[in-house]
Amino acid sequence: MIKVNYMPELLLLFFSVLVFPGLFFITSLALFTQYLVRKISARYQNRMGPSYVGPFGILQPLYDLLKLLRSKEVTVTRYNMPRVAEVALLTGLAFIVGSVILLPLSPYAIAGDFDLLIFFYMTSVMPLFMFVIASLSMPNPYTNIGVSRLLSLATISEPVYFASLVIPMYLATRGREPFMSISTAYLSAQDLWLKPQTAVIMTLSLLAFVVSVQVKAMFPPFNIPEAEQEIIAGFETEFSGPILALARLLHDLDITIALIAGTYVLLGGPAPSRHLSVEGAFLLVFKYIALLLTVITVKNIMGRYRIEQALLQVFKYGLIPALVASALTATLSYYF
Repeated sequence: MIKVNYMPELLLLFFSVLVFPGLFFITSLALFTQYLVRKISARYQNRMGPSYVGPFGILQPLYDLLKLLRSKEVTVTRYNMPRVAEVALLTGLAFIVGSVILLPLSPYAIAGDFDLLIFFYMTSVMPLFMFVIASLSMPNPYTNIGVSRLLSLATISEPVYFASLVIPMYLATRGREPFMSISTAYLSAQDLWLKPQTAVIMTLSLLAFVVSVQVKAMFPPFNIPEAEQEIIAGFETEFSGPILALARLLHDLDITIALIAGTYVLLGGPAPSRHLSVEGAFLLVFKYIALLLTVITVKNIMGRYRIEQALLQVFKYGLIPALVASALTATLSYYF
């Protein structure tokens, strides 16, 4: 009888989920992403931004997170259910952290046909659902308005986000195994930009992706679900202390994992360099920051839309480009 030692494989799995690119790494990257958003936005607005905690203020997001977790209390009213909110937000965090093993970045990478569907479920469907559960467990009239606006935008933006990834992934994995897998798609993304017949499709997909991420991040002009001058803080109105810390961390992780997915699927990740090379790491970071800078720039040059305006703009600049890209992809697949 042959004995199989599964211990090294289990250790690698735990390392991938807990250390790199799992909980520790993805949380650190999310906090660094928040720092860049705050610092660059401040420069756009002629302010200093984070400056005191850590070198150049880089540890300010971590300090803010720990302050909420350790020093601030949860405000509880008669109908609040803070434990439900905590469990919901922790569940959302767990889904995003668990999704990292579907990325080529993970030492213990899992790849299979249509793994994008699992990735989308873990990084978009469940975090949004948990956000809604957490908000509704802390009832407030402003919370209900914020949730309704959030769901209204998500009805259009989440299909746009999915289409912006699935279209280039289909083109990149045709005739490859595994099919519709992130681990395969990023290898051919650069070639799609170089071919005239697919460059237009990639451009439309990138436009749809940027608009959908802008909505997921609730950055201007799509920050209507948390419009402070109108509805205090929207779906976050009743959040405080550790619950607010978890909500903000989940929000930052949601943005971060979306940008990582876009970096791989739309921009090719480390390609054309090898994944573990110095050049590949540099290209991966450069493309991630380039996407982030695009989102930050849109955030700082746009004002807030009303809800009906926001829905119309997502339809015009997100859904229509995604539909056109889908039609061109179907035509290209038929004739080529």
